[in-house]
Amino acid sequence: MPSAAGPAAPATVAGPSVALYYGQAPVPREMRVFDWVVLEADHHPQPRKALPAPSLPLAYVAVGESHPSRTWSAEVSAQWVLGQNPAWGSRVMDMAQPAWRAFLIERVFRPQWEQGYRGFFLDTLDSYRLVPGQSEVDQQQGLIALVQEVRRRWPEARLILNRGFEVLPELRGQVDMVAAESLFQSWDAGQRRYRPVPAADRQWLLARLQAARDLGMPCLSIDYVPPHDRALARETAQQIVASGCLPYVTDPALHTVGVGLVEPVARRVLMLYNGAESLHVRLSNAKRFLQMPVEYAGYVVDYADVLQPLPQNVHPDRYAGIVSWFTGDMPAAAAARLNEWWAQRIAQGLPFAMFGHLPTPLSGALAQQMGLTTPQVDNAPPGLAVLSPLLGMEMAPPLQAAEIVLRLADSAKPLVGLRTARGGHLAAAALTPRGGFVLDPFVLQELPGVDQSRWIVDPFAFLQAALRLQPLPVPDTTTENGRRLLTVHIDGDGFMSRAELPGTPLAGRALLDEVLRQQRVPTTLSIIESEVAPHGLYPATAAEAEAAAREAFRLPHVEAATHTWSHPFIWSAAQRAAGRINKATGSFYFDIPGYRFNLEREIAGSARYIETRLCPAGKTVVLLQWSGDCSPDADALAVADGAGLLNINGGDTTIARNNPSVSAIAAQGLKLDGRLQVHAPITNENLYTNLWTGPFDGFRRVIETLEMTDRPRRIKPVGIYYHTYSASKPASLKALREVYAWALSQPVHPVFTSDFVRKVHDFYDGALARRDGRWLWRASGALRTLRLPPALGLPDLARSHNLAGWAPGSDGTYAHLGPGDTWLATGSAATDTARLLDANGRITALEPRPRGLRVGLQAHVPLQWSVPEGCESQHNGVRIPPSAQRNGALHYKVPHERTTIDIVCAR
Repeated sequence: MPSAAGPAAPATVAGPSVALYYGQAPVPREMRVFDWVVLEADHHPQPRKALPAPSLPLAYVAVGESHPSRTWSAEVSAQWVLGQNPAWGSRVMDMAQPAWRAFLIERVFRPQWEQGYRGFFLDTLDSYRLVPGQSEVDQQQGLIALVQEVRRRWPEARLILNRGFEVLPELRGQVDMVAAESLFQSWDAGQRRYRPVPAADRQWLLARLQAARDLGMPCLSIDYVPPHDRALARETAQQIVASGCLPYVTDPALHTVGVGLVEPVARRVLMLYNGAESLHVRLSNAKRFLQMPVEYAGYVVDYADVLQPLPQNVHPDRYAGIVSWFTGDMPAAAAARLNEWWAQRIAQGLPFAMFGHLPTPLSGALAQQMGLTTPQVDNAPPGLAVLSPLLGMEMAPPLQAAEIVLRLADSAKPLVGLRTARGGHLAAAALTPRGGFVLDPFVLQELPGVDQSRWIVDPFAFLQAALRLQPLPVPDTTTENGRRLLTVHIDGDGFMSRAELPGTPLAGRALLDEVLRQQRVPTTLSIIESEVAPHGLYPATAAEAEAAAREAFRLPHVEAATHTWSHPFIWSAAQRAAGRINKATGSFYFDIPGYRFNLEREIAGSARYIETRLCPAGKTVVLLQWSGDCSPDADALAVADGAGLLNINGGDTTIARNNPSVSAIAAQGLKLDGRLQVHAPITNENLYTNLWTGPFDGFRRVIETLEMTDRPRRIKPVGIYYHTYSASKPASLKALREVYAWALSQPVHPVFTSDFVRKVHDFYDGALARRDGRWLWRASGALRTLRLPPALGLPDLARSHNLAGWAPGSDGTYAHLGPGDTWLATGSAATDTARLLDANGRITALEPRPRGLRVGLQAHVPLQWSVPEGCESQHNGVRIPPSAQRNGALHYKVPHERTTIDIVCAR
């Protein structure tokens, strides 16, 4: 079961939440919910990149031993060595040697501090006992001298000692925490098994930890349980807390995400696909259709190609379940490997959801774990019936014979099936105690000739049921302070073409005069360098084009982006072409004489041109807007990241009245090798105008898309996305004005597109945890809304922290977050605490006051906000008159974009 299923350890001890991670793989994002995280510095030489603030990175330091794997091992003098530790293949060091201590300070502690570590976890403090005949007094005095020198050199460093009980009285006031291993659960390395700690051993250790607490040093117990047994980890953490110590319960290699004073929520879903069925993961059914419903529930998708080595660190510490969508058979060897791997994961408690085809041949072990008896691979006999309302979401299920039916165990619940004469069910869709499956043709129907699809199964409800997804606060990228976000971004195509307007100005000039100067909302404008620059394709119009671009970027509500140097049409083909343009099939990018395709030139080079020639002083390029097929690979994403650019485009959300299916709503983005491509919220005008062949006012139909991505589920913000050439025709300009008018008639929260992109990054990289019945959300601070499913109830502001208010929505309650960490408590009924109902600006400050709440607000447009009736807004003790009173709320409008208000309530 996901870790959200039960509460974390009760908050009966005070202190920071502590975790340890010694893996070489990137630090799991779930670790950022802990206040202090101990890392192996050799594995993570850039701790601030590995572990974002406010989590504090501490470096593991084995002060009493030297292992050959250390980069500095060859520099260790033989005179400092006492003996050997055969269990670990390391040398036991002489703590009484001043030269060894000085070496540690200069070659270990100092470099780690300079790398960004802000504390140290000191281990192997009593290894000298492995070597007979040593003076304990001398060794202990050497350890004391080392700790004192570390404290003198770095007085603000956090210090944790692993045991070292004998020296603690001498270090009173200099050590922040004392750690020990295995208070309740341990790992027997000799027998390679987990076991409970004997009572006598536990009592001995408790006495030492109590002595440390008496010296004013909090204690930390590091216990070990199997990584798949979250229930035991949770129970053990509670026992440690009850004993008076801070807990961290993990695996003996410290490679998984453990349970501590907080319990991270497993927000990941592993999505399996067959790489032979699609040219790229972005073209797989899993990406096209399933990722969005998973994200809507608040979970993040990781992908694995079943034809490649399967990931091993797939445990309930970070994964809520495993999903597959196969469209046909796979090689027998791959199927056998997948069957064994998947059966192990299901046995460890990870639920499954299987779509489409089976990983045939389905092995007996996997079938048993899934809750099946022997699979039947024939067509179903007559009588197949739909038995569940989960089927028929957008199209009635076809009742012809299924391609495959499975024989269910008695504990499974058929969704599409029939009862057989000998008992039990044959089913093409079912829920079982370990998950669920929906096989073709009951998943999704592709409509012939129109490039559309319709869901047969309800993917939202089926995923929730099959994966046993627990309701959790959903980090929401569509809304801030109760209002739907409004973003505008413009691809630079056609900037230099002539507009069909009086005087035939450049389309870029028409965009400036007819749109940007009129619609003063945050807007991101991108430029194609080779279209605008004098060294590009159109030198005759370059001066005119650059002048219009400079005027546009001088507008305070316009941020700068690049749409590349040569506008690659097919990114993968352009990179493979290596400078060659394929004349037979068409070019892969603009045909610029003498140009050989280069990612740095396309991305970083074009951004430098825009910054240095077009932007006013102080304005920088913040965003890359992908061109053409918007399908960059990991190398292109790495170049964008290296240039300090956020990125957006791709996805193509096209749901409309003529295509009324959620299958036409794209996911928020795609991670490739750990780098994120963010998708545009809504597709651009190209698809509404038949690839710019007409009707040229077709973009007005995006209003349908915006409405259908708001209700019954708000899945996307109001995203207005178009090209510069939309300013070149009267009809397209009219459509643009209509779209802007509709958008601004809604209760929206306008933000720059870069702000939205940062929110999507927070959705993927932020972390959620539980403690004492409350939820902790920790991210960069860009994403400021948690959407609460109805099952969670309403926010309890009195027990929450950093929560300004909440607003009801059609699909849940939107909780408004201030800056910093948020602790969210929920209840069954609303409290009478003062709160912000909605606002079109960001919360810059949040402070509880004796009679209410003080809120700082900053918007990109004149501020609007509302508070409940029975409350009022004040500024510097003076009542602010409301502009309207309706629907149980007082509404306010002011002409400025920044203010601080006190929400004061009579009750």
